[in-house]
Amino acid sequence: MNHPLIERTIRTGFPIYSPRRQEYGTDALGNEVFSGDQILVFEDEFFLVETLMNETKEALEVIGATYEIAK
Repeated sequence: MNHPLIERTIRTGFPIYSPRRQEYGTDALGNEVFSGDQILVFEDEFFLVETLMNETKEALEVIGATYEIAK
């Protein structure tokens, strides 16, 4: 198991502090989201997937949230 920042770097190709990553915005829970991050979108809100518990992801999926990549 890798550290979450290492996994994020592997997934996105950039470390979190890289100036090449553009900020997408702040999710409904106050987390900074950058382009390339996986988010769950429900109605007008979005959530950074890596900060959510499995139960939360499942609940959002049941009510119709969709997985997307922040652009």
